[in-house]
Amino acid sequence: MASHLQSLGVLKDPLLVAAFKAVDRVDFVRSADKPYAYIDEPRPIGFGQTISQPSTVAFMLELLGPRPGQKILDVGAGSGYQAALLGRVVGFNEFGQELPTNQKGKVISLEFRPELATFARQNLAQYGLLAKRIVEVHCLNAAKGYAAEAPYDGIISAAAASEVPAAWQEQLAVGGRLVMPINATILQIVKEAPGQFTTNRFEGYSFVPFVPDGGPDD
Repeated sequence: MASHLQSLGVLKDPLLVAAFKAVDRVDFVRSADKPYAYIDEPRPIGFGQTISQPSTVAFMLELLGPRPGQKILDVGAGSGYQAALLGRVVGFNEFGQELPTNQKGKVISLEFRPELATFARQNLAQYGLLAKRIVEVHCLNAAKGYAAEAPYDGIISAAAASEVPAAWQEQLAVGGRLVMPINATILQIVKEAPGQFTTNRFEGYSFVPFVPDGGPDD
């Protein structure tokens, strides 16, 4: 899959290439969908949600540009696939070796639906990312972000919203990147200074909707 995404031109960063090779998408789809895990298309994971198309995941992660040692907020854990890819980048060096505890990054992954939060944890556990405390999955609505671990070097959302939540902008570190869909457009927002942002837009995508209010608390 990594080679295919590289041939499409959507996967370029060597750290992300290594992550896509280390994390097998088949481990993050439902049993009935395992024969289709390597097709470049979204697959249903239940509750009206999907695991995103691999080429879209790669494209958005390239825009985010995660690095070892960074702290990332992952909105919409779903099956845990994107969190696993991010965990392989922030918790390991360029040779695939786990970083020392004091250098290790962290992924905070938020999921609105309890059943999917459980599914994500089960899938991530196969890679030891939860036990190593590289990835955490919290079952709560993400509209207010996760202030307890802020600021974040990067924030990425797998669900489309109608506007950028103010809490995400506040919790993004200066120099950090926020990548998210607004309707059918992917935004890459760079925080230049407190309250100052630069935005790049990429058209022509489709995502499940973000749920802005209510939902369970951790």
